[in-house]
This record gives sequence, C-alpha cells and structure tokens, in this order.
Amino acid sequence: MLTVALAEIGDKTQLLAIVLTTRFKQPVAIILGIFLATVANHALAALGGYYLADFLAGQWFQYLIAALFILMAFWTLIPDKQTEGERGPGQTGAFLTTLVAFFLIEIGDKTQIATVALAARFHAIVLVAAGTTLGMLLADVPAVLLADRATNLLPLKYIRVGAAILFFVLGCWALLAVWSG
Repeated sequence: MLTVALAEIGDKTQLLAIVLTTRFKQPVAIILGIFLATVANHALAALGGYYLADFLAGQWFQYLIAALFILMAFWTLIPDKQTEGERGPGQTGAFLTTLVAFFLIEIGDKTQIATVALAARFHAIVLVAAGTTLGMLLADVPAVLLADRATNLLPLKYIRVGAAILFFVLGCWALLAVWSG
C-alpha cells in the first residue's frame, strides 16, 4: 500500500486527478470515479498476477518477480511526461470521464505492474487489489482535495526516490526469499 502510494505521487494519474478537479470542480464524483476505476483495474491486475504465478511456478519465476520490483525502483525515478497532443476530458461528466480515463491510463502503469508483481509474489488477489487500491487513493484523494496545491507539499524528486527505495527493498527481499528457500 505504502509503496504504491509513494509511487503514485507525481504520476500521470495523480496529475490527471488534478486536471479533472480543476476542470469539473466536483471532487466527490472524481474520487468515486478514481476509486471504481482503480478497483476494476487492480483487481484484474491482481487476478492476472495470481494466475500467472500458478502457471509459471518455480524458482526462476520468483527471480523474475524480484527483478520486476527492482526494475520498478528504477522506473519510479523517471518522471512521467505528458505527450504532446493529449487533450483534457470531454463533456461526459466528471464521474464517467474520471472512471474511463483512470481505468485506461492505469493500463501498463507502474502501479498496475506493481499490483501484478505483488499478487504473483503473495498469491492474494483480494488483499493485493485492496492494498494497491488504498495506496492509489492515499495519493490521489489529497491531489483531488488540494488540486493545484498538491504538488507543492513535497518535492516530487524526493518522493520518487522514496518510492524507488521501497521497490528496491521489496526486490531485494524477494531475492533473499528465493535464495533462502
């Protein structure tokens, strides 16, 4: 939960939360959209990680999971960049726009990959999906509530470093678990 929360700070989804809040000025609808999109996305990711672990059981797969955590540590250090030509939400309403945008933007994101890796490592769909969803909400709800002030609370550089350290420690912990049997 804490790892996902830290990784989410300054991420494109948190920035999307700020943009949607400033555009629609409906924080409750946006928070509900974030919550439902994250539950759906992370439940699917945890389910995939759970069954992937069953399908690919073995020591080499545990090394792969450890490597994913360590790669996430380095990926977390790379700031997200908005690509040129990205546009804001349409006129479909704050809730629906948030729901669809958050579900789609989370596909292949750091937090989704972390959810897959955590579910594969701990073999717990519900707990992993709940924990990573809570982590997302811990980062995104304050962004919604604080809107344009959210990025002024802490320098993003330090937050990314903290998240990277947590991912790295999880990767090393997973490696030690494989080595110790």
